[in-house]
Amino acid sequence: MTEYQVAKLIAERVQTAGGKAFFVGGWVRDRLLGREAKDIDLEVYGIDAAQLYELLETFGKVNTVGESFTVYKVGTIDISLPRTESKQGRGHRGFIVTGDPNLTLVEAAKRRDFTINAIAWDPAREEYLDPFHGQEDLNKGLLRAVDQTTFGDDSLRVLRALQLAARFQLTLDGPTIQLCQRMALDDLPAERIWGELEKLLLLAEHPAHGLELGLKLGVVDKLFPELKSLVGCEQEPEWHPEGDVWIHTLMVIDEARARIVDLDRPQQIALMLGAICHDFGKPSTTAFIDGRIRSRNHEAAGVEPSRAFLDRLNVHKMLGYDVRGQVVGLVANHLKPGMWHQSVSPVSDGAFRRLAKKVDLDLLARLAKSDCLGRKGQFDCSAMDWFLDRANVLGVEHQPPKPVLLGRHLVQMGLEPGPKIGRILKMVYERQLDGSVTSLQTALSAARDIRDSGILACSPQRSTKP
Repeated sequence: MTEYQVAKLIAERVQTAGGKAFFVGGWVRDRLLGREAKDIDLEVYGIDAAQLYELLETFGKVNTVGESFTVYKVGTIDISLPRTESKQGRGHRGFIVTGDPNLTLVEAAKRRDFTINAIAWDPAREEYLDPFHGQEDLNKGLLRAVDQTTFGDDSLRVLRALQLAARFQLTLDGPTIQLCQRMALDDLPAERIWGELEKLLLLAEHPAHGLELGLKLGVVDKLFPELKSLVGCEQEPEWHPEGDVWIHTLMVIDEARARIVDLDRPQQIALMLGAICHDFGKPSTTAFIDGRIRSRNHEAAGVEPSRAFLDRLNVHKMLGYDVRGQVVGLVANHLKPGMWHQSVSPVSDGAFRRLAKKVDLDLLARLAKSDCLGRKGQFDCSAMDWFLDRANVLGVEHQPPKPVLLGRHLVQMGLEPGPKIGRILKMVYERQLDGSVTSLQTALSAARDIRDSGILACSPQRSTKP
């Protein structure tokens, strides 16, 4: 059976036991929008927690997710009692949540954030229950708070507004805008901020819409100072007729979003964060020079603010992939595809191999293409295709060449384990990157030349100056 069929069967069993079960939350919203509905949530009324648990056990293993407020999981389906929330302190942990099977649907729906998420679907009658007119708001393309008096209890709802507005092309209504602008966001931990930003970047077709709203609501000012610094940072009109760095960055973000479909999630995140951060160095380097606006060395200048941004989000490795390292590499090198294509002297294969040690060249080409297209006007962006073709031919589009010479080979040559082996390996690998070492045979020959040349006996003299 599908998850939907299992959920519907659970609802039927609940009804037989004297209760009612409704599909609630995002599943209902997505169904109304004609989108693939995932992450089924059932809300069960009229039977207590013990009876519900016993009923669910007939469907297999039951995991208790929130025992204090009665949330159970069967497979991927979440089943809960309706609950109320009361704010007792700051932060996402400052709520007292109480499950109560005797609540009415209206009382339970009132705790939800937006009207589009407060719609229930009754599988028994096959009808929608919509006490706060969420369907009407969906039809109008409107995002509206359910309860003006309690909306501000959870500051994460401001960030949720950004990603929902962008994902479903919605406009935030006036009173909800005012609510969001008044809310402090300093109680949000990094993981919750990142959770909503990730949804915005990966699930919205045009994430820029959410970031534009974030600037309007004060989210950018409060949480992302590196992004705020881009607002009003001028650019040379010949190359950036679209306007300031903020506008350009939003355009690049949307261009990058169109280039992540075939990537795995960690690489998707790295590219999207690279798009956000790529011009963080411009505010500190932009100057009016010789009658033109210049941002010299902004690649290197963008590294530290990018690290600060990633620190604030606590972004490091994901599924073993060094997202943080890739983002920094993208920022520090995002101009190279265009610059290398225009270089008067041909760029060597070794340069490509060495660059592949710093950043995934496929991601770099995608970011550079997004950077080129993320402008108004007509520009030739073929340099990025040339760059990626070169990387593909060399086989370094995702990583540098693996060393052909290993420590065990040198031990077999008779060298004693120690620092000397490491130095030889490094020198031989440099020759491999240059292209003069192409096989184990040529690597061993190079190692013997280094061993016998006396190069290793020469070491820099330490300074005697105080």
